[in-house]
Amino acid sequence: MSTIQCPTCGATIPLTEALVAQVRATVETDMKRQYEAQLLSAVKLAESRAKEQSERDLALLREQLAEQERKTREAQGAELALRKEKAALEARARELDLEVARRVDAEKHKLEEQIRKLAADEQALKLKEKDKQIEDLKALLDEARRKSEQGSQERQGEVLELDIETTLVRNFPQDEIRPVPKGKKGADVIQIVRDPYLRPCGTIIWETKNTKTWSPSWLTKLKDDQRAMGASVAVLVSVTLPEDTSTFKLMEGIWVTSLSCYLPLATALREQLLRVAFAQASAQGMSEKMEALYRYLSSDEFRHRVEALVETFKAMEEQLARERRAMEKLWAERAKQIERLMTNTAGMYGAIRGAIGGPLPEIPALDLDALPEPEES
Repeated sequence: MSTIQCPTCGATIPLTEALVAQVRATVETDMKRQYEAQLLSAVKLAESRAKEQSERDLALLREQLAEQERKTREAQGAELALRKEKAALEARARELDLEVARRVDAEKHKLEEQIRKLAADEQALKLKEKDKQIEDLKALLDEARRKSEQGSQERQGEVLELDIETTLVRNFPQDEIRPVPKGKKGADVIQIVRDPYLRPCGTIIWETKNTKTWSPSWLTKLKDDQRAMGASVAVLVSVTLPEDTSTFKLMEGIWVTSLSCYLPLATALREQLLRVAFAQASAQGMSEKMEALYRYLSSDEFRHRVEALVETFKAMEEQLARERRAMEKLWAERAKQIERLMTNTAGMYGAIRGAIGGPLPEIPALDLDALPEPEES
């Protein structure tokens, strides 16, 4: 912005358009007045000196004024033309921008339509691929389910057989316990009972059945296996028992037992075989005693004694389980009490430390490094 300085007071005055116009008008008026005064003066001088010289000067001044006016008109015309050209260029630019925007929108709409069509085609193809994969998976699943159903009973029997074999080995380490090889006829597990001097005292064969229904033909097959192996006792461990049996029972010379009673039954049968072997060793050649012993083993008294041993063993196991559950409950309550005590102690220590605001003696048991590692569940 232009400024002028007042010749009177020396103040700087900004020149606005209104002020410039006013100054221009004032200057023009003053110039005009000066010019008229000069003109009059020149006229007077010219009249006094030479009329011709005055006319020439007057003509020259008029010519200069005309030239100045012509130049002013030309400048104004040029300015007007420039303004018109600028307005036309701006209008043309706006038209071009609008046309470009319209073309861009049209191309964008066309491109969106193409993208939507491609996406729809691709999605339809993916859906067809997914349907094909689902059908293939269903077929594989059906095949796997069929194979699983075919081999499930065999696998369940193998698992039960392995569990019984492991339990017998763990509870009777001095006995010789071995499975019957696959593909060979016979029972599932053979247990050769040995006394403390590792002398064989008899054989127990074990057959396992993990099915939902009971079959009496199992007894005949196991009895044949017992005769073929020359076993002293045969035991059938079954998930499903006959209707009149809940724990174990002697059926057609075969001991039939549930999963919860086979270990107590094994203990009782093994003890009886040890006693029979001891009696045989101490009374060899006494056929009458052996016959009496055989009658005893086949009698109801022997069966009742075995049942009493098994029931006692089972009762002891149940009592031990109840005592274990009670102690675990007590230990859990004590642990919770200790945890609450430690939490309250740590909270009290932190509250006192925060209230005092100064250092307190460190308690190692309450430090982060002293906290125990979390136990895995």
